[in-house]
Amino acid sequence: MKFLAMVSALMLSVTLWAVNINTASIEELSTLPGIGQSTAEKIVKHRKDHKFKTTADLMEVKGIGSKKFEKIKSKLSV
Repeated sequence: MKFLAMVSALMLSVTLWAVNINTASIEELSTLPGIGQSTAEKIVKHRKDHKFKTTADLMEVKGIGSKKFEKIKSKLSV
């Protein structure tokens, strides 16, 4: 029973965890659905010159349109 509670708590914490697009590594960004190595590299390159003020600013990165953003926005933070 304790094991089941522990697994449930772990799953909940993973669900609530969001990727900070201003600080996440390429590896962390690549865990997002639809974001591969190439797009993750573009995000990191973009934020060197333009800090993200909102998660919607991510759509300024080539390869991230409104459809992709809608799929991942609940997993993002700034």
